[in-house]
Amino acid sequence: MASGAGETDERRLAWVYLSRVVEGPCAALSALIESVGVVEAARAVRECELPESLRGPTRRRREVDTAAADLELIERIGGRVVTPDDPEWPAWRLLGLSQLDVGRDPDGAVPLVLWVRGPRSLLKSSERALAVVGSRCSTGYGNRVTAEIAGDLAAQGWTIVSGAAFGVDAMAHRAALAVDGPTIAVLACGVDRPYPAQHERLIAEIADVGLVVSEYPPGTLARKHHFLARNRLIAAFADGVLVTEAGLRSGARNTVKWARRLGRPALAIPGPITSAASTGCHRMIRDGEALLVTRTEEVIDEAGPLRLSLPGSAGTVPETPERLTGDEATVFAALPAIGSRLPHELTGRCPLSLPAIRAALVALEIAGLVGLDETGWHRKAPRKSGGRS
Repeated sequence: MASGAGETDERRLAWVYLSRVVEGPCAALSALIESVGVVEAARAVRECELPESLRGPTRRRREVDTAAADLELIERIGGRVVTPDDPEWPAWRLLGLSQLDVGRDPDGAVPLVLWVRGPRSLLKSSERALAVVGSRCSTGYGNRVTAEIAGDLAAQGWTIVSGAAFGVDAMAHRAALAVDGPTIAVLACGVDRPYPAQHERLIAEIADVGLVVSEYPPGTLARKHHFLARNRLIAAFADGVLVTEAGLRSGARNTVKWARRLGRPALAIPGPITSAASTGCHRMIRDGEALLVTRTEEVIDEAGPLRLSLPGSAGTVPETPERLTGDEATVFAALPAIGSRLPHELTGRCPLSLPAIRAALVALEIAGLVGLDETGWHRKAPRKSGGRS
């Protein structure tokens, strides 16, 4: 029994040490951990027995091991570290990150650990969640729309995920708090360093009743590139991303990019055509990067839960198109032989509701019959037999 506890402590210290060494996503380190295990990976980093791809990212801090002190600090402020070994780890939510092309998305790796403050379970809180993001200089219109939709969703039990920034982010968190709903603030710095500083009280309130989360160790200062990497977690923790107001150069578009990479629906609220604060939303809608929504019910239609059968159950989808039945057969037939379609485009091609179409598409993806890219869902080439007995 003591041996098992000792092994657990060793693994936790290894995770925390590596989190401090790279401070953020590192696909090469994640691959090393997957290959040799976290304890052996930590030893290899300390002793610099590493491939060339890891020597640069680990050079600055590999000799600094503050794992024990970091754990003591996070416990002292009422927080915790959540590692892939823990039941609270949101593995399903983060699965999409592990499937990204790291050559194309170098910041898209799965976080090594998550530093958390708050009484809720990260796993359970992210089961039904919506990311709400937008302009830091939101207008009265943007604040009102954000408050109405985020408040409605939170009152229905949805978790509101955002970045605790000025403007839309803060309004989304406050709307959830106002109805005693769950909310998650994802920071680009340590969870012990509120950013922006003016939101110290807001972040403290979120930590009291919701969750404040970061992949960066305690004490880490916010840096520009942290925000771009942080946005992938905002998208990953949610069923979809809603932009309620955004200018042409808004960072919210980066979160939408991550949502599309992860196969999450991206939604945008239109504003007055004369408002510069809504030009980003209008551009994303026009370019097909986000779907236009105007009320809570439309958001739920797009981002609502998928009701899928469990693997191995009677509802398992066959791996050949000829044997498909039910909704999966209908949706597969509606997809073109060449090209791709978005879920809402299929509503005119088959007699199913949008949630049923989305559920069927995911079931077909699990069966290996369809795929998803930036243009939409498409048929995949049929699997060939390997010829082995």
